[in-house]
Amino acid sequence: MNTTQQTVLNGTPCIQLTAGGYEAYIAYEIGSNVIRLRDVRNNIDVFRFSPDNTPETLRASAEVWGLPTLYLPNRFADGVLKTSDAVYHLPVNEPEPWHNHIHGFLHKRVHNVVSHYADENCAVVKTEYIYDETDPFFQHLPLKFRAELTFTLSAYGLEHKIAIFNLSEKMLPISVATHTTIQAPFLDGARAEDMRLMVPIGKRCELNERCLPTERLLEPKLSDLEYKNGTKVPVLQNIDNDMYQAENGMLDGQRFYGAVVEDAASGRKICYQISGEYRFWIIWNDKGFNGYFCPEPMTAMIDAPNLSLPADVTGYVEIRPYASFEANQRFFTA
Repeated sequence: MNTTQQTVLNGTPCIQLTAGGYEAYIAYEIGSNVIRLRDVRNNIDVFRFSPDNTPETLRASAEVWGLPTLYLPNRFADGVLKTSDAVYHLPVNEPEPWHNHIHGFLHKRVHNVVSHYADENCAVVKTEYIYDETDPFFQHLPLKFRAELTFTLSAYGLEHKIAIFNLSEKMLPISVATHTTIQAPFLDGARAEDMRLMVPIGKRCELNERCLPTERLLEPKLSDLEYKNGTKVPVLQNIDNDMYQAENGMLDGQRFYGAVVEDAASGRKICYQISGEYRFWIIWNDKGFNGYFCPEPMTAMIDAPNLSLPADVTGYVEIRPYASFEANQRFFTA
């Protein structure tokens, strides 16, 4: 039976979805973070989760638990964001030697639950955040918009849709990502060293010492190709912002635009499908020994609006007044 209900998980208010052998908990007061996604039949925790987490723990480090959704993700050099019709100065919240703005604000805000329901096919929750003069960030980015997040749980897994509606009279910059935290190991009783990550990468986006693009796109080296051939061990070694163009891969003989994580000992997999709006992958693992790693799909390159590369290379887009933007992801186990 598919269900949705208001609940509390370790002190955190959530909407719980149950469907298709999965359970998901959406913490709408912490940026609509999916703080737990579990395949209950196969004992798989997809996202990084701890039963000891308090709401304060999650708020203090919202980027590194569950599935946080970022608007204006990653870094903007010196906090500057240049659009086609304005220049905005975002707070520099990443200290020297980087001196960047990082990750925006959407994943830290209290979102509103618009609706939640279940039927014979799925369980759904829709949340929204209205960004306007009441948000403290508005002094830096005075552009009204509405972000709508829809989570659908079914036998097909968890689908995540973000829609952003420009409510301002100026062009709205669009760069969206999820700082996806994958539990390592994800299977109860498994070993971290048995994890393998497959990401069908294209060219590597070279970054400088401030983690900003040099604008050079490099052919992958042998170590990069470990992602492509599925032999990369995504933990127990330091992976520090490996950034690539996204390409199509294969899953079970079919074309698959996304990443796959496998427990090599059991053959169990987490499959992570993304829509074409996500043009880049960046992989990071918090030095590799903290029980998780992050394959992060991004719609645009780091610092994209400030680069001299053309938009069809950087993935950067803007939406005109009262227009909208959508992107989708799906997680399922196999």
